[in-house]
Amino acid sequence: MKNEEFLKEFGLRVKFYRIKKGLTQAQIGEFVEISEHRISQIENGKCNLTLKTVNKLSDALGVVSAKLFDFSD
Repeated sequence: MKNEEFLKEFGLRVKFYRIKKGLTQAQIGEFVEISEHRISQIENGKCNLTLKTVNKLSDALGVVSAKLFDFSD
C-alpha cells in the first residue's frame, strides 16, 4: 500500500470512530491537544502522525490503537 493510500485509510478510520462516538472534530482536537484543522487533515489523509498522537486519538475515540490500522472492512 502506498503512503498516500495508507494515510487516507487511516483517516477514514479516525473519522468513522469519531462519528460513531458522536464527537466533532473540535471535541477530538481538544482532547488530543491539536487543532480542529489538524483533525480535518488527519481525516483527509493529509498528514503523518507521531505514535504519541495516534495513542491520544485512540484514547479519545475509545478504541485500541490497532483498530485505527485495521483496514480490512
